[in-house]
Amino acid sequence: MAQQDLPAPAEGLVLTHFLTVRDVAVSRRFYADVLGGEIVLEENPAIVKVANSWIIMNPGGGPTPDKPGISLEPPGDPARVSSFLNIRVADIAAFYADASAKGARFVTEPIDRKAEVRCYMRDPDGYLIEVGQATGMLKGVFADPPAGTDG
Repeated sequence: MAQQDLPAPAEGLVLTHFLTVRDVAVSRRFYADVLGGEIVLEENPAIVKVANSWIIMNPGGGPTPDKPGISLEPPGDPARVSSFLNIRVADIAAFYADASAKGARFVTEPIDRKAEVRCYMRDPDGYLIEVGQATGMLKGVFADPPAGTDG
């Protein structure tokens, strides 16, 4: 394994995403197979390099000296989400077809939202992943403001 395969910059920083997972092997395969990632480290933690980023996965656990009073656990209620992974693709129709064929579970098919065409899928632990392709925003057309805002 080469240093450039690990999220370990020689200077500055890199941004990674950590997921607390129920089954490391199942999640690792999802990010490698469905998203085309490269498994950099099998476990402790599992690291999958996906495009220009890394997904880091480990099982949940209780507090540690560097995070006292904080426990990690996978998502509980799939209807309540506080953050999600956001993926941008060049061709959402091709991505949707390929990921569906590999067993990805989508919430809906891709929907045109003016600024972009997007859809959401879930990983094996229920984490929400937005998949979008910029369309209208490339021409100055943006999405409507969220419901209940004055924007």
